[in-house]
Amino acid sequence: MDRKALIDDPQYGNKAEAFEAFDDIPTNPGLDNTIGAIISRRYGRRDVLRGTLGVAATTALFGSAAMVAPGAQAKTSGRYDFTELVSGNDETHHIADGYDAQILVRWGDPIFADAPEFDPQNQTVESQLGQFGYNNDYVGYLELEPGRGLLCVNHEYTNEEVMFPGLGRQDRAGFEGMTAELIDIEMAAHGGTVVEIAQGTDGTWALVRDSKYNRRITPLDTAMSISGPAAGHDRMKTGEDPTGTTVFGTMNNCAGGMTPWGTYLMAEENFHGYFWTDNRDEEGNVVMDSNNPQHASMKRYGTPGAWYAWGKYHDRFNIDKEPNEQNRFGWIVEVDPLDPDSIPVKHTALGRFRHEGCETSLSADGRVVVYSGDDNRFDYVYKFVSAGKVGEDRSANKQLLSEGTLYVARFGEDGDVEWMPLIHGYGPLTEDNGFASQADVMIDTRLAADALGATPMDRPEDVQPRGDGTVYAMLTNNTRRTEPNAANPRAENAFGHIIEIKEEGGDHAATRGTWSILVTCGDPAVSEVGAQWNPETSEHGWFASPDNCAIDADGRLWISTDQGGNWPLTGKSDGLYALETEGAARGTSKLFFRCPVGGELCGPYFDASGETLFLAVQHPATDGVLAFPGFERNSTFEDPATRWPDFQDGIPPRPSVLVVTKQGGGKIAV
Repeated sequence: MDRKALIDDPQYGNKAEAFEAFDDIPTNPGLDNTIGAIISRRYGRRDVLRGTLGVAATTALFGSAAMVAPGAQAKTSGRYDFTELVSGNDETHHIADGYDAQILVRWGDPIFADAPEFDPQNQTVESQLGQFGYNNDYVGYLELEPGRGLLCVNHEYTNEEVMFPGLGRQDRAGFEGMTAELIDIEMAAHGGTVVEIAQGTDGTWALVRDSKYNRRITPLDTAMSISGPAAGHDRMKTGEDPTGTTVFGTMNNCAGGMTPWGTYLMAEENFHGYFWTDNRDEEGNVVMDSNNPQHASMKRYGTPGAWYAWGKYHDRFNIDKEPNEQNRFGWIVEVDPLDPDSIPVKHTALGRFRHEGCETSLSADGRVVVYSGDDNRFDYVYKFVSAGKVGEDRSANKQLLSEGTLYVARFGEDGDVEWMPLIHGYGPLTEDNGFASQADVMIDTRLAADALGATPMDRPEDVQPRGDGTVYAMLTNNTRRTEPNAANPRAENAFGHIIEIKEEGGDHAATRGTWSILVTCGDPAVSEVGAQWNPETSEHGWFASPDNCAIDADGRLWISTDQGGNWPLTGKSDGLYALETEGAARGTSKLFFRCPVGGELCGPYFDASGETLFLAVQHPATDGVLAFPGFERNSTFEDPATRWPDFQDGIPPRPSVLVVTKQGGGKIAV
């Protein structure tokens, strides 16, 4: 079936409900001033859609190298030197010619010398706690010496249907197949992994299983401390922790970051989905108690989501029995990979929301700045600026995220960005409006940002700063949008876009800046999509649903995609793209790597030399496989759409981290 037929087909078409991820039902009630509405008022919707903006307006909207019609400019040389990969979708991964993509570590691989080998038919909690976790999202790397370092990986969630024999998808079956043991295995597969890796004389990389640094971090057994304004607050206290300062574990860790002092940041994203209630209607749907004193907060955060049955066996995840446990998730967690005995810290000064990433940079005066998106349709872009400065004392640097100012972005019609402080007493953030202290502002960051009038965005994902004061915000999609506009030039936008921010004075701590659109995504050959690319972008180079991104050693931007079940609309698997941001080639994209069917590409992360690239493929064989030609059914453990990367009978698809190097050595894409 071609893409146009898919758009029109009621089974696959881009209707508001058709491809909406179950993790992304909007909860923001204040949608009068979205980024789309701002752009529509600024430029006029019809002119944007018809491509009749004047040169000045187009330049202001899309940056200095405005998108033009094919053939209108001479071919320009770009900054990325590689032969573009052909797009498509099949059972395995593909890499551009001249490069190797080695499978480095897979779900179930033992990371300790005494851990058992992977046995998918006989999984146990004990074995999973000694093995690499499930869906690998963020990948970070801390170099110890050339060719040796610590790999830091988030494990976002689990797919029971391809993880366990004989189950099928449990959230659609009332969790009838789940047992206490299976749930504990799931919990042990969440969280994160730190593992030492080393490059051999032949150039290949391998785990160092007997390394003193190796550790697993899980919601099952990892104790964590709580720092910042909300630590010890009454809303953080539980029966197990009457002090409100300690908590077990972290979960739904999506993107992340590495700090300048060499710690690993884990972003807690869709935490709401893990909380349970016994309060259901006759059809089994969750019924929220409007008399609950935290009702407004829970409604804004979508708690309880009840995607998992953890709360059936662990009271702390049942809001009927432990209503405050939910407030202890949705934070940024800092882990010291150099000390496997250290206690990870949840930093409440960075706010509570569905954090997509926590990428860092330094301000002009040496403070650390952390950017993050709230991954939900119509939610916000944030940044945190520390009170203290980065110094030579690493132990002091590890305290920097406990104190500072969190800001939320308002995107103006004149192209301005205003960063508004989320400080108790500022504007409407007062006790009269439900914020009795800074702790309340941080616990209910979304409600505080609503009160300040932040700009609702089209599902902010990774927000990546560059050292020169430039920031790239990935906006994945918004099928709930009804008004087309320049930033989303189609109703029911399923393809996403990228916004570029220039902080005032090139300083990441600035409270003002300017914004423009780098690209709007989708197929430029389908006029009704309204995509905007540099005309040199080939049929293989355009993409949809930008998600994670990275800046390499040469300051170049790389984008990984997450279309979910939307990939039938593009005919392409998710992949890694090199995207030009400067000069006449600005807006040109090239495909470098692509995933096996049903998989999402995560990472990416370059080492400091630019010669090694880490990528992660999670949930292979799951997303959109009903539309995979020749398969056209839901995957199960016994019958998956692909058995990547092992391709062995009886071995299910396994989320995996890959390491990419150039054949013969040297910098990637140079």
